[in-house]
Amino acid sequence: MKITKATDLQRTGNWRVLLYGKPGIGKTSVIKTIPGRTLVLSLDNSEKVLAGTNNVDVISFDREHPTEFMGEFLTEIDSIIGDYDNLVIDNISSFQIDWFVEQGRSSKNGITNELQQYNMFTNYFIRILTALYKRPINIYVTAWEDTRELNLETGQIITQYVPQIRHTVLSNLLGLTDVVGRVQVNPETGGRGIILEGSDGVYAKNRLDNRTACKIEEVFAFGVEGLPEGTD
Repeated sequence: MKITKATDLQRTGNWRVLLYGKPGIGKTSVIKTIPGRTLVLSLDNSEKVLAGTNNVDVISFDREHPTEFMGEFLTEIDSIIGDYDNLVIDNISSFQIDWFVEQGRSSKNGITNELQQYNMFTNYFIRILTALYKRPINIYVTAWEDTRELNLETGQIITQYVPQIRHTVLSNLLGLTDVVGRVQVNPETGGRGIILEGSDGVYAKNRLDNRTACKIEEVFAFGVEGLPEGTD
């Protein structure tokens, strides 16, 4: 049993960050601001926005055969990540969709997913998440946004924004992640910011520093205080 003094812990050592939001809102482009050398596993083939970026290498994902490709990636990852400071899993929502499309081809009618495939995904995703998150490297994950209904203690039912991941595995993903932020665009200025503090309407959290919101290009500048009210 290993015991570590709290004074020896580092908040930003091997961080795990997840940003979610609408497509095209800047979740992939912000990879350019991550300090250090970065390896990107591009699950939705949106890597063109990174063209010309120094210290970034990209693995293009085989969306026709997601299960086989992910298996190969996990087999080879330990021999690769030693050269990098950061690993990006770009669009886990896209991977989820492609996996179910692949499974649908093996169903009785060749299209519709069967009940056992939904159960399979729960175990499969958790195994992948555990395998990735235990690696000694910073990890940045992106996802599209979705909504879910929450039942409050008052009996009120509200809608909350969350990453677009099946609810059976969402809690596992969010629980193991240090920072979960929702990317939004200020309709008045066009500035892009990230909500880092959760509320009834938005799932977010930040256990790396005291920021409750920040500009998208500053999200990886851990230790910077929260932005003053009214900032984009």
